[in-house]
Amino acid sequence: MYEGAVQDLIDELGRLPGVGPKSAQRIAFHLLQADPDDVKRLVEALTEVKQRVRFCQTCGNVAEAEQCRICADARRDRTSICVVEEPKDVVAIERTREFKGRYHVLGGAISPIDGIGPEDLRMTELMSRLASGEVTEIIIATDPNLEGEATASYLARLLRPMGLRVTRLASGLPVGGDLEYADEVTLGRAFEGRRLIDV
Repeated sequence: MYEGAVQDLIDELGRLPGVGPKSAQRIAFHLLQADPDDVKRLVEALTEVKQRVRFCQTCGNVAEAEQCRICADARRDRTSICVVEEPKDVVAIERTREFKGRYHVLGGAISPIDGIGPEDLRMTELMSRLASGEVTEIIIATDPNLEGEATASYLARLLRPMGLRVTRLASGLPVGGDLEYADEVTLGRAFEGRRLIDV
C-alpha cells in the first residue's frame, strides 16, 4: 500500500475494466515517471472525450453529434439493422466491410446473474425503430456466450411475429484453429453452419 495521491491513482486505475491491482500499480508508476506534457495530453484527451462524446440518439453508437456517422450516412441500407451489444462491436463489424446496413447498440446483454434484464437494454428503442416498417431484416450479432445467446433468443422471439427476417451471425471454428482444441459447442455450431464448397 502506498500513501495519499499515489494510492488514490492506483485505486482509480484499478476500477477500469480489465485492469487488475498489479496493472494499476504499473500504470500509476508509468504516469509518475512520464513526461508532464504526456500526462497533460492524457488528461486533456480524457476530459475532451467526456465533454464531446455522447451516444447516437438513433442507434446508441458513440457519436459527437446527435447521430453517429453511420446513421447520418444516407448511402447505408435502411432495410437491415445489425443488433450488437456494445459500440466496440460496431467497429469490429465495420472493419470487415461486409455489412452496409445500420446498427442498433443494446448497451449490454441479458444476464440474470448480474441483474440485467431486457428492460435494462435498448429494446424499446429498437422496437420504435421498427415501427415504420422500413426494416425487413434484423441481424443479431451478440457475443457467442451464454448472455449473448440468451439475448439473441429473446430478440428472435420478440421479432419473429413482426414478419421480419431474423438472422444470427454464424459461429464456429476460427481460421487457423485446430479441431482438437475446439470445445463441443464451437464444433457443434461449425457443423450447424456448414455450407457447400463452390468449386
